[in-house]
Amino acid sequence: MNLEKNIKGKINACHLLKGFKDILPEEAVYFDKIVTVGERIAKHYGFKKILTPVLEETRLYRRTTGDGSDIVQKEMFSFTDLGGDQVSLRPEFTPGFARAYSEHGMINLPQPVKLYSVGPLFRYEKPQTGRFRQFWQLNLETLGEKNSIVDAQLIILANQIFKELDIGIDIFINSIGCHTCRKQYLPILTRYLRSKKNILCENCLERIKVNPLRVLDCKEEQCQEFLDQAPQIIDHLCEECQQHFTQVVEYLDTTEIAYELNPRLVRGLDYYTRTTFEIFPKAEERGRQSALAGGGRYDDLLENISGRAAPAAGFAIGIERVMAKLKEKQPDLKTNKIEVFVAQLGVEARKRCLKIYENLIQDGFNVAESFSKEGLGNQLEAANKAGASFTIILGQKELLEKTIIIRDMESGVQEIVDLEKISLELKKRLEKQKIISQQS
Repeated sequence: MNLEKNIKGKINACHLLKGFKDILPEEAVYFDKIVTVGERIAKHYGFKKILTPVLEETRLYRRTTGDGSDIVQKEMFSFTDLGGDQVSLRPEFTPGFARAYSEHGMINLPQPVKLYSVGPLFRYEKPQTGRFRQFWQLNLETLGEKNSIVDAQLIILANQIFKELDIGIDIFINSIGCHTCRKQYLPILTRYLRSKKNILCENCLERIKVNPLRVLDCKEEQCQEFLDQAPQIIDHLCEECQQHFTQVVEYLDTTEIAYELNPRLVRGLDYYTRTTFEIFPKAEERGRQSALAGGGRYDDLLENISGRAAPAAGFAIGIERVMAKLKEKQPDLKTNKIEVFVAQLGVEARKRCLKIYENLIQDGFNVAESFSKEGLGNQLEAANKAGASFTIILGQKELLEKTIIIRDMESGVQEIVDLEKISLELKKRLEKQKIISQQS
């Protein structure tokens, strides 16, 4: 009977949807590390946080991301809501940023407007290493400025984030020009691609009809060799786009950031203009489709949304992919070290420790507790597992005497101190411990 219940329970158990992933506590420390570093550096460059909805009108993405993109054609989670509206879970941040910029009159603010966000995105694609149907990104956008310094600064900012995370990267950049350039270039590219149609993959045959530029982004092996010989758009840039890209490169050269020109780098979205860039792990650590970040300029996107043109550029960092690299570099990454563990013996001591715990947090200590446990031994074991430097112990005797015990978790030495001076005493011991650690 019990066996039958167990089998039935397993059959009825709920499981993760395919392509979705729980970020468990032991992984969340890497997630937090990436976000903390990214947000801090973004703020240094003047970016302000914005939080946009995960659900938008489907037409927002059709107008911006492009009907010819794989995202719109194959990957969006779209449905009709109860009110009859066509809506989609956001597959990327940029259209939502652009909508908010236009809808809330940010074009009337001092330009540029610099925005960043962290959150989940959704794409229905084949799950594989580093690619999920729900995935997280750190996204940064600079709206309302056409100067080439913006493109360079975004690349510099991204490089700074990876440098602080101690992840070696290769930066690839390109220019795909503007509509004027592409009007001259696309017929040349199309003729070349049609001459190779017998060896093109099925996706590329369709892309020729909708957006031939996207063929250059193909990852299929059968297309790789002949695409390396394809005409390069950088050879067909108009004078203004050529000047813009030259300036971007010159700005990067002054910072001595290493980069490589990649004439096939067009990105997978229809709205890009001029500068595009992608960031990969170092070549020796790189796998297929392993870009850690990517972005570029999109000067026409705002006009598609609101009818009012405004230049813009931005990039996104794939958090799950960076987490994987960070775990390789720092497999034992820890959260802030626990300085003080609060232990108690008895109901009255537990009540008092609730207030002591709150006071220690307000005084700036990294604290931990296990108030649900009975017995000092269990609590000291929890303190050891937490890696606490000191444990303070309050029992009935200490309550009556208005004292508390401080236990050094490394040496096991215990001292009785005045309960009212506990913060001061802990600070003295932690400072002494820090000095000894630095000397050794």
